Amino acid sequence: MDRPLKLRLTALGAALALLGVSIVVIVLTLQRQAQVVRARLGEVDLESFRIADLFKDKLRYANDKMRRHSTDEDAAAWDEFLKASEDLKGWIENQSSRLTATSEQQLLKQMLLAHQDYAQKARDLHVLMVSDNRPGASVAEFNGFLEPARHLMDLSQELARTHYESRNELLAHTNRTLTELRMSVLGLVGLLFLFGVALAASVYRNLIAPLRIKLVESQAQAQRNEKLASLGLLAAGVAHEIRNPLTAMKTALFLQQKKFQPGSANHNDLEAVEREILRLERIINQFLLFARPAAPELATIAADAPLKEVQALLSPQLTEAGIKLVREESAPLSIKVDAAQIKQVLINLVQNAADSVGRGGTIALRARADRKRLSNGETDVVILEVSDTGKGIPPEVEKRLFDPFFTTKESGTGLGLPIAARIVELNGGALQYQTQLNRGSTFGIVLPQASAETVKC
Repeated sequence: MDRPLKLRLTALGAALALLGVSIVVIVLTLQRQAQVVRARLGEVDLESFRIADLFKDKLRYANDKMRRHSTDEDAAAWDEFLKASEDLKGWIENQSSRLTATSEQQLLKQMLLAHQDYAQKARDLHVLMVSDNRPGASVAEFNGFLEPARHLMDLSQELARTHYESRNELLAHTNRTLTELRMSVLGLVGLLFLFGVALAASVYRNLIAPLRIKLVESQAQAQRNEKLASLGLLAAGVAHEIRNPLTAMKTALFLQQKKFQPGSANHNDLEAVEREILRLERIINQFLLFARPAAPELATIAADAPLKEVQALLSPQLTEAGIKLVREESAPLSIKVDAAQIKQVLINLVQNAADSVGRGGTIALRARADRKRLSNGETDVVILEVSDTGKGIPPEVEKRLFDPFFTTKESGTGLGLPIAARIVELNGGALQYQTQLNRGSTFGIVLPQASAETVKC
């Protein structure tokens, strides 16, 4: 047996032994943790009952002494009440060192304030009896003393409940710890199997991890497709119900426009109505395009072909707005896509960039090769990028960037980027972006690279 193989086997044996020891340690820790939790839960339950019962007994004892004093004007009973009242106060203060939760500390402070009111009511009643030289207090006067006593009792019950609820926090913390330990055990057991084969690390990296990611992506895609299917049905119904009255409105509007001279106030009002009707039609069309986009007609084209078309189409109007639209030269690359759909996405991205940069800004178009993970795994890709020198995307907007109907534009529908993402996905790619505040943004259409043998001109 050669030396390198011996070293690998020795390392594998040591790793297996270490994993076995780790599993034993974690299992023992789990058992010890469970025992500690059971004991602590029992203590919390016992303390909760003890808090309620002990305070209730102390308060009832003090109330009884005050009742004797108010009934018989017993001086000894008054002294006993004062001692019982101080005992109550001392008990509350002693709990501050034991009950450390924020909610418990707040309740203890309230109980101290309530005890002050309780003791003051007793002193007021005592002074009233002494000053009037009466044999006892009336029922109404004694009931006035009992009001803060009842408040104290309610607070003690709330304190007991709050302390009992701390067991839930203990359970949650313990469950998290136990879950982490269980996951550690599962991970170590998994590693035992992985170390059982010579190429375990490579198998996990190249097969298991990609399959797991693909499964998550497939589940997310399935959920999204289900939602979009429902949205498609809704879109068709909404579009049908709205388009019919819009068509009738357009017809009636056309007839009304003939009755007024161009430039008149009535004619101008009708033109405003016409613009809003057209805007409604545009929103409906975008809604349908997002919910039920057309299937792409794929053909292999040069990667920079749609960039050239977009530059030729939009350069004149952007130049008038004081915005430079430049295209960087790239190596010959090919993609298999629906050229019209990708062109539509690029136009949308360039228009968004133009809104961000404003006069004096620059928008750059480029195509570059890379290697990325798409829905079918890691592959060679072409990225069509639209970069701008604008103000970037704020974090609060970035969180909802691809949410349907979310927009920061007064006249926007919030469907531009969601539609663009849907089109790119149907073409087998993905839409990505990077942004920095006050530095600009770069949106990239990531598409699988195709062979250049059958490029469509």
